[in-house]
Amino acid sequence: MPVLNRIAGFSDDLTAWRRHLHAHPELGLDCHETAGFVVARLREIGVDAIHEGIAETGVVAVIEGQGPGPVTGLRADMDALPMDEETGADWASTVPGRMHACGHDGHTTMLLGAARYLVETRNFTGRVVLLFQPAEETIGGGRIMVEEGVMDRFGIEEVYALHCDPFSEEGRFSTAPGALMAAVDDFDLVLTGKGGHGAYPQDCIDPIPGALALGQALQTVVSRNADPRQPLVVSLTKLHGGSASNVIPSRVTMGGTVRSFDAATRDLAERRIGELCRSIAEAYGLGVEIDYRRNYPPTINHADQANWAAGIAGDIVGEALVDANVPPEMGAEDFSFMLEARPGAFLFLGQGKGPSVHHPEFDFNDRVAPIGASFFARLIETRHARG
Repeated sequence: MPVLNRIAGFSDDLTAWRRHLHAHPELGLDCHETAGFVVARLREIGVDAIHEGIAETGVVAVIEGQGPGPVTGLRADMDALPMDEETGADWASTVPGRMHACGHDGHTTMLLGAARYLVETRNFTGRVVLLFQPAEETIGGGRIMVEEGVMDRFGIEEVYALHCDPFSEEGRFSTAPGALMAAVDDFDLVLTGKGGHGAYPQDCIDPIPGALALGQALQTVVSRNADPRQPLVVSLTKLHGGSASNVIPSRVTMGGTVRSFDAATRDLAERRIGELCRSIAEAYGLGVEIDYRRNYPPTINHADQANWAAGIAGDIVGEALVDANVPPEMGAEDFSFMLEARPGAFLFLGQGKGPSVHHPEFDFNDRVAPIGASFFARLIETRHARG
């Protein structure tokens, strides 16, 4: 079955909604205008209930089907990224330093499109719970919504989400049972010495040699400490120190990210980073501060739900455009918290190859919005047959 005819019929509305959201990006939990736009559309659509203020600016909407049946959660993220846009589009961001560079404007639009269709047709049993969440890019709005009890409060039994994919052809779905995306941890370090004149190093305790040694040593966590059969990334992404060529700084700041899937490997990385920081600081006569933060857990699809969702995707675009067993990747997603709370699956939807997400020239492809909306709608219409 291709894109649902009714959804194709209001594709111009989807495009207009998406471009409005793109032009008005908001960050983190501060998605007040975005939430207001979503609520206004939901009221026009005629959903049965709207709940605001969850995770500060999150929105939950309920659509009742024709009689008792399963309760399914569908999630879309709403927040943007703190970066300047370089697309040159007529609908480009109107807010300097903010940009929808990860497709969340499209994710929100696809879920609104599915909601419009499901309210009009009600061709399903049970209940649909629409989860519009903030702060996916920052502190994990998905985690906050789960902690605030949305799964129990609304009786959600299974939960699903889509993410656009700029590395795949237009309309191609990809997913897999089991691990799909990595856990993400971040760290910030401060090495402190004694600054002074660059011509008199003997009167200083220079933190730069220690920082260079530590940067090299961090690479051994992957190459010499971790089991090579377990994926692990340790990336040093920030290194700042000094202000002039003739001044030895008193401090150097460093930071980076850690990606993993296995719990023991995650523990190993945190422990070894701490040990290396402390031992190298001592060897170079430096003070050290370590801020290691465990952020999102790995995104683990439940096998039955992932396989079933891949079949629904095949109904929309054809089996040839569905990859149901893609290898895991080292990116991360806070939908992982929802998958820890309930069975479900996360899928990617190809939008045609182009600039990567988090790139200043990225823009969501409006042509795939009806495909994603149709996927959500068919998932709901067919789920009652599974129970």
